[in-house]
Amino acid sequence: MKVAILTMFSGLSTTYSLVNVVADQIKMLLEAQVELKVLVSETCPDEERWDVFLDPRLEWVKITNTCRGEPIVWHDYSAPTGTVHKEFYEQAACIAQDYVRHLQDVDVCIMHDILYQGWHLVHNVAIRQAQKSLPGVRFLAFTHSLPVNRPQKIEEPFSARFTPMPNTRFVYPTYSGLEALARQYDVPQGSCAVVYNSLPLLEILSRDVQQVVDRADLLNADILVVYPGRLTPGKRFEKVAALAGAIQRKTEQSTKVIFCDFPCADIPSEIYKRTIRTEGMKFGLETDGLLFTSDLGYEQGFPRRGVFELFGLSNLYLCPSYSESFGLTVLEAASRGNFLVLNEAVPALKELGDRLGAYFMRWDGRNFGYDTHEKYVPSEQAYYEEHGGIIVNLMREDHSLRAKTMVRTKYHGAWICRNQLMPLLTGMA
Repeated sequence: MKVAILTMFSGLSTTYSLVNVVADQIKMLLEAQVELKVLVSETCPDEERWDVFLDPRLEWVKITNTCRGEPIVWHDYSAPTGTVHKEFYEQAACIAQDYVRHLQDVDVCIMHDILYQGWHLVHNVAIRQAQKSLPGVRFLAFTHSLPVNRPQKIEEPFSARFTPMPNTRFVYPTYSGLEALARQYDVPQGSCAVVYNSLPLLEILSRDVQQVVDRADLLNADILVVYPGRLTPGKRFEKVAALAGAIQRKTEQSTKVIFCDFPCADIPSEIYKRTIRTEGMKFGLETDGLLFTSDLGYEQGFPRRGVFELFGLSNLYLCPSYSESFGLTVLEAASRGNFLVLNEAVPALKELGDRLGAYFMRWDGRNFGYDTHEKYVPSEQAYYEEHGGIIVNLMREDHSLRAKTMVRTKYHGAWICRNQLMPLLTGMA
């Protein structure tokens, strides 16, 4: 499949929000291995290309902005009636010829605001002319602003902003706008579709965290647990893995655990890691559901900034630690909006948890002057699954936490491309 993105950009400043939207879309399609060309105005300076716009996989095409040797001046024809400048149709014909030449080898052409914006009326008319010579090309017409109320009286060529275009799906970033979009172009709502704008979360993260993301699918995990600490049995890493596994088994939520670990003399790291992995899988965690940052080359610990960034992505913090004097990582996790599950038997965790509104479970713990030992009836597995179900329900009921999780899992490029954009490109939606 070969796709063209038709923008007619005359510049690539990031202050123009559509430039960022198109950049994100280009990244989605390149990552999906889609052959891609981008069509811009011939006045778009090459020196303004940045980041993905410089990707060598892109075919960068400049569409004419001259006719008879004279520059084409864009006019804002937002009104539904009026008079166009005298060179309008001749200029549209020149542009249409260029469109035919550069679109005849593509399967789908994605247009961004070409049919919507008044200053693109000449390009609107030109692409409709070109389409007559492109019978095999399907079109997606993206609108990025509030749809225009359909006027009672329209005249050609202004009517191009309010009439259907054959073999075209009309696309808007939210479902709430589909009815208005359909009215503007006088098409059934079934001819309209939604493709969200994406939040490129990973781009703002450090390279350290991006290495974690490269190894573990963090963006799509319903439940993401981050647990930093010294790799000692006293921190009960295996209990974190076990509870995470029980949550996945009980709730069928995709669950990932990232251990930001550093070595301890108490036990050889590789021996303890095997125990942790075994416990996680025994209780229901999938084989790829657990990652140690020490396995990525961070043998002496993961950077603290990276831990904070991971907490910014995660939504659940589990701390079954046997002993704590304060529990600073609890504050770190809470500061990034994580749901807290703490060991009630440890005084420092109980104190912090009471203040922070944490959820408590019982694990073995060291108190002042004595130790506690838990017995689970009928079993530890049943105890974890019972509380795991409660934890997930409470997380769903927390509106802020639910929003944080949804932004990570449903508004990133891979999800949007897989679930919304690619079905439109392949004709499956």
